[in-house]
Amino acid sequence: MPDTANATPMPINWDLESLYPDHPGERFADLIDEYAADVRSHGEHVAGLPSPTTETAPQWGEAVHRLSEIQARGSSLRSTIGCHAAADAENPLYLQFEAKMAAVSPDWTALTLHFETAFGSLGEDERAAFVAADPRLSESAFFVEEAAATAAFRLPGDLERLNAELAVDGLKAWSRLYDRVSGSLKVKVLEKGRLVEKSPGQVQYDMPDRHERQTNFHAANVAWDTVKETCADALNHIAGARLTKYRRLGVDHLAYPLHLNRLSRESLDAMFAVISERAGLLVPYLDAKAKRLGLEKLTWYDVGAPLVTGAATPKMSWDAAAGTVVETLRDFHAPFGDFSAMALEKRWVESEDRPGKRQGAFCTDLSGHKQTRVFMTFNGTANSMSTLAHELGHAYHTWLLKDEPVLVQDYPMNLAETASTFAEAVVADRRLADAASDGERLEILESQCADAVAFLMNIPARFHFETAFHEQRANGELTAGQITDLMLEAQRSAYHDALDPEELNPLFWASKLHFYIDDWPFYNFPYTFGYLLSLGLYAEGKSDPDGFPEKFDRFLSLTASRSSEDAVREGFGHDLTQRTFWDAAVDEVRRRVDAFLSEVE
Repeated sequence: MPDTANATPMPINWDLESLYPDHPGERFADLIDEYAADVRSHGEHVAGLPSPTTETAPQWGEAVHRLSEIQARGSSLRSTIGCHAAADAENPLYLQFEAKMAAVSPDWTALTLHFETAFGSLGEDERAAFVAADPRLSESAFFVEEAAATAAFRLPGDLERLNAELAVDGLKAWSRLYDRVSGSLKVKVLEKGRLVEKSPGQVQYDMPDRHERQTNFHAANVAWDTVKETCADALNHIAGARLTKYRRLGVDHLAYPLHLNRLSRESLDAMFAVISERAGLLVPYLDAKAKRLGLEKLTWYDVGAPLVTGAATPKMSWDAAAGTVVETLRDFHAPFGDFSAMALEKRWVESEDRPGKRQGAFCTDLSGHKQTRVFMTFNGTANSMSTLAHELGHAYHTWLLKDEPVLVQDYPMNLAETASTFAEAVVADRRLADAASDGERLEILESQCADAVAFLMNIPARFHFETAFHEQRANGELTAGQITDLMLEAQRSAYHDALDPEELNPLFWASKLHFYIDDWPFYNFPYTFGYLLSLGLYAEGKSDPDGFPEKFDRFLSLTASRSSEDAVREGFGHDLTQRTFWDAAVDEVRRRVDAFLSEVE
């Protein structure tokens, strides 16, 4: 842990004001109107362009260049508004701005649809010649290919625009409703003899007192039970809207999520085949933890309980946690650590623990400003420090791509999780090496095993739940009770019956924000993909460290202009469609479980 006694305190609140100094929060409406007008105007212009050929390539090159300018502005504006809404969850003004930005979606969809339809109409050779005919197209060649591939997921002509218009008061509205309901929900918990109200994200289950964990868990479920019918409505209609479109397109519920992640079904199947066969290796860890806690079986709220009474690692200050993350990342790769220090010092991170914030953590890109912002709630725990490392990993990944053409800066979610999960692993190993006591070492090893449970059991449970839900939703709406049954079955299966069946988390489907994201279905398997990818690469880096950080940077730079398989193959030479790499990654999990079991015996 770095010495922070004489260091300048790290800010706990982010800087949003400098992004639009001439437009304070209440004047975002003007900026949204300008952005919306430009989207519509450019859409009209592109609609009138001639068919893409080598002769018309300069016109399309100019159109692509203009699109990149508009996208950069929209990215910064949308992210800034989202940051304000997350930090001030009950402020109706920012909710209105979010809705106003969402209302631009149909016009944006219409605009991008013109590019997708045009580029999708070309054969592979025609497209290659077309791209080569203009330098602005050449520098955004991957965007042209992606647009052509996305055309397969668009409805014909005006139907796609109509779908986007209906989504504003349909699919997207249900997602925003969930945000409002979850953002204003209060959990009543007993604290120092007084009944207090907290946001769901402030309620903890990782304290040593089991009665307190149990009380908090059930208090949260009582709160979520009051809104479960609304959540069920939202979930039904979000999935229903997607499935209606999928039926029209003749694709299943996984085709589009796989496209979004630039991932083949073969790679996904290979990964889950290994997890299905080998996740049971975590059961001895869960059983050993239960025994250590004096329990026959762990419950849902015991999984995150500390093993060491009195906590081997005491609560840490924000300055200490931030300093540790920066120092550790700098030791791994100086540019990574230097960037993290800059992000913290420039107030790109919001970490204050206070009411009124949305739950969760995120990193958001402001490509128009070549900046990012990180949102989290720091509570003084090692897990919270790990969250900071995770989100700074996202931020560093984005930073490496900031000077690329705007249209080829986006990387898919599964590859986005690589740098973030890698950063967590680097910080965890540093803590393990510096452990001052057997208790602290046990705590760190246990945390690594708990991470494996999250990625190889918890998230697969979400994936299998969401798969089963979509399959059944195709036949009609499900009641809150039916959704709960699917959730419980997925948890029992994914955890290999290692948890107390009477104390699972029946309303996890209601409390988990990720199920309600309107524009990114199956917001789960990319996390497990990123975890195992980063774990496999981290093991490789430890065994062959020479030149690895630079190799890792190059891999990250490929993620915005390659498929997932191509980025990994070009960066490291691995074939993700085969079990070999995934088995090697799970072997690293096995080593961590063995180390934990040796420590507790």
